Amino acid sequence: MIEAEKIAEVLGGPKLLGRRVRSVADLDALVHEGLPKRSLSHAIDWFARGKAEARSRLRDHVVAQATWHRRKGRLNARESEVTERLARVFATARHVFDDDEMARSFLGKPHPELDGRAPLDAAGTELGARRVEDVLWGLYFGLAA
Repeated sequence: MIEAEKIAEVLGGPKLLGRRVRSVADLDALVHEGLPKRSLSHAIDWFARGKAEARSRLRDHVVAQATWHRRKGRLNARESEVTERLARVFATARHVFDDDEMARSFLGKPHPELDGRAPLDAAGTELGARRVEDVLWGLYFGLAA
């Protein structure tokens, strides 16, 4: 698994999270408390890079639009878990490709190891995210993927 610090970076780092994340336990505590709403926006901004449709689709996957507008301050536990999952997949792709554009491209294109789904779509569930991470780590370690 990618380091908790790299996941926290995708979520906005100490500035947005309110404290440093040094371990998975720290990250788990933040998710349990509810991540700041701005952390989801920060993660989506990294992936979508100004693409309004992609931003809306990702945000709506985590929080319904009406709920998003009503939500104050923090996401609930389920929304925080989904946000952490997306950030973990984003952080892993960044690490594997060492190039944000290549990571974004990989996440948005269908992949045969994911039944032809785009990694970002496959990461909609925890098991799907694990499959995406397996593909990414396979690429990183030079395995066929």
